[in-house]
Amino acid sequence: MDNLRHFFGLKKDPFPQNIPVRDLYPLPSLAPLEKRVFFAIEQKAISVITGDVGAGKSTSLRYVMSKCHTSEYHQIPIVGGAYSLMELYRQILLSFGVQFRSYQISVIIKQIRELLLEIVSRKMIPLLIIDEAHLLKQNVFTQLHTLIQFEYDSQPVMPVILCGQDLLLDHLMANSARPLASRVLGRSHLEALRKEVMVEYLEHHLKLSGSTKSIFSDDSIFAIHQSSGGLLRKANFLAKTAMMAAAMEENHLVTPEHVRIAATEIL
Repeated sequence: MDNLRHFFGLKKDPFPQNIPVRDLYPLPSLAPLEKRVFFAIEQKAISVITGDVGAGKSTSLRYVMSKCHTSEYHQIPIVGGAYSLMELYRQILLSFGVQFRSYQISVIIKQIRELLLEIVSRKMIPLLIIDEAHLLKQNVFTQLHTLIQFEYDSQPVMPVILCGQDLLLDHLMANSARPLASRVLGRSHLEALRKEVMVEYLEHHLKLSGSTKSIFSDDSIFAIHQSSGGLLRKANFLAKTAMMAAAMEENHLVTPEHVRIAATEIL
């Protein structure tokens, strides 16, 4: 990357994975997504974010979570996996720094509830965030609502954000998950970028990297959009790899042929 930056006269990587929230391109979907999520949080309900692989779900989630001030919210972030309900509860306890050895689920739930009520007693909102939630086992969706019920379900305490691929909706639509699905208030689906938005997105990232001139031809941007299907992660990889292909030919302008070469390097 150092050689690539030097060749194109850039100050830093134009398409990093760890881009600061303040530097994120304001995707058209971000503002409505933020409103839906915070409305659900205010109602102590469940918000669902879905999208295709590489559509920017985790990045959008990171953006929204940056808006949750640490003085108001206690975030409980979990990355989903093929967890049993017991394992998910253990993951929640680990997020509190608690290692619990009991195998009795009722004891674990009691411990989690005590931790949640302690957070509430400090006038804060416990917020459970599960990324890659589509990977969770179906029995998790069947019983997760029991964790957030207090006072016979009359006192909602912990809002939940579920983020994942479209399979997440299939889990929630199952009859066994109806008690959990009935608490969903706000669904956001991230669509692929339109071509004109892709143009602005690439220009935004090049500007952040210190570029003072055009690196991508109009036709190469069209090729990136077509090859990526408008999905952010693939567009980032295509753009960066096409830049490498151009640099290897000592060409300071990325062409559609460079994008074609890049497309052979990624899946």
